[in-house]
Amino acid sequence: MTASLPERSPVLRALIDICGPDFARSARSIDAVDGRRATFVAVPATTSAVIDTLRLAVERGLGVIPRGSGSKIDWGTPPPGVDLIVDTGRLGGLWDHRPDELTAEVGAGTPVRALQAALALRGQRLAVDPASRTATIGGMLAVNESGPLRHRFGSPAEQVNKISYVDGEGVPGESDGEDGRPGIAKVSGILVSANVRLQPLPQARRWVTVPVSTPLQVHNLVEETLELDLDPSAIEVDLPVPGARSTAQPPGTLAVLLEGETASIGERAAGLASAVGHQAAVSDTAPAWWGRYPFGPAEVAVRISVAIADLHAAVYALSDAAGGPVPVRGSAGAGTVLAVLPGSFGAERIEGILETLRHVLVARRGRAVIISAPRDIARNVVMADRRELF
Repeated sequence: MTASLPERSPVLRALIDICGPDFARSARSIDAVDGRRATFVAVPATTSAVIDTLRLAVERGLGVIPRGSGSKIDWGTPPPGVDLIVDTGRLGGLWDHRPDELTAEVGAGTPVRALQAALALRGQRLAVDPASRTATIGGMLAVNESGPLRHRFGSPAEQVNKISYVDGEGVPGESDGEDGRPGIAKVSGILVSANVRLQPLPQARRWVTVPVSTPLQVHNLVEETLELDLDPSAIEVDLPVPGARSTAQPPGTLAVLLEGETASIGERAAGLASAVGHQAAVSDTAPAWWGRYPFGPAEVAVRISVAIADLHAAVYALSDAAGGPVPVRGSAGAGTVLAVLPGSFGAERIEGILETLRHVLVARRGRAVIISAPRDIARNVVMADRRELF
C-alpha cells in the first residue's frame, strides 16, 4: 500500500476505533521488517479486536505481519511488503492455569520468561527454553523455536494441546494435535492463545561438561552418554574455531543436563562424568554459552538437521565447502545444530557452500536451511520459510 497521508487517515481512524487511541498509530522507524518500515501498528487486546483488525486489513488490501517481542521478525524469507504490524503485547497473561491437571491457557503475547516465573510459584514449568531471551509464547510457537530441553521434552509445538487463532481473512479458529505441531504450521493469521501441557519443576539440576575438539569426538561422546540410559534433559555442544591470532583449535565443550530428585542427582552426574573422561566436570550452573545463539546480525546462521550418527559428517562437509572450520552450537543429542558463516562471504558463495552441504545431506535424509543473514544476503539467497526455521 502506498497511500498518501490523507488516504491513510481513514485506515488509522478505523484501527483506533478497534484497538483504542493509545493502541493504534502510524509506524515509526523501529516498526520495520527487513529494513522496510510498515505503515501502521495495531495492538489489539481481545480476540474480537484481532478479528476486526484483520478484516479491516483484508478490506483495505493491507499486508499484515504479527509481532511479539520482534526477536525473530527479520528471520527467514523476507515478506514482499508489510503495511500493518499487529503487535500481540496486549494478548498476554496466564488465562487459565489448572495446576492439578498440569495445563494452562496462555495468551500469545506472554513473554516465555514471565510465564515460567508465574508457573514456578506453583512448582511447575513449561518445558521450553528458546534462546531468544524476549520470546513470547506466540512468537516461539509460530516458528517452533526450540532450546536445549527439546532433547527430552520435544519441540514447543509438541507440548501444545490446542491453539486459538484468527486466520488471515479474520475468521477465528482452533486447532489441536496434528503431526506433533497442533496445526500451527498451517495457521496464516494471528495466534491468540495456546493451551499447553506443563511439567513439575525438577528438584535439582546438574551439568556435566567435557572439553571437545572435533565433531567426531562429539559424536563418540554423545553415543557414550546415550548408552548410559541416564535420561538426560539436554545434550548440547559448543564447538568454536581458532581465533585470528591462533592456529590451534581451542577446545569446545559438550554439556549434558541432568534433572531429577536431589537425592539421586549427584550420583547420576558423578557416574556420567566418570564415564566420559577424566576432564569432565560437574556443576550446578550452566555453561555461559548454554541456550544462546552463536551468531550475530553480521553473520549467516545455518540450521543443520540430520540423524545423530551423521551430524559429524555434515559438519565436516560444511567446513570443507567453506574452506576452513565452521563454528557450531546446538543439540548434539538431537542432531540439530546452528553453524555460523561470515557475512563477508557474500550471497553467491553462501549459496555455493549450502548447495555442496545439501548434496551430502540428501543421502542422509538431512536438511540445511539459512534462518538468519545480513539484509543484503537474505535478499539474494534462499532463506528458510518462517514456518521451517526450527
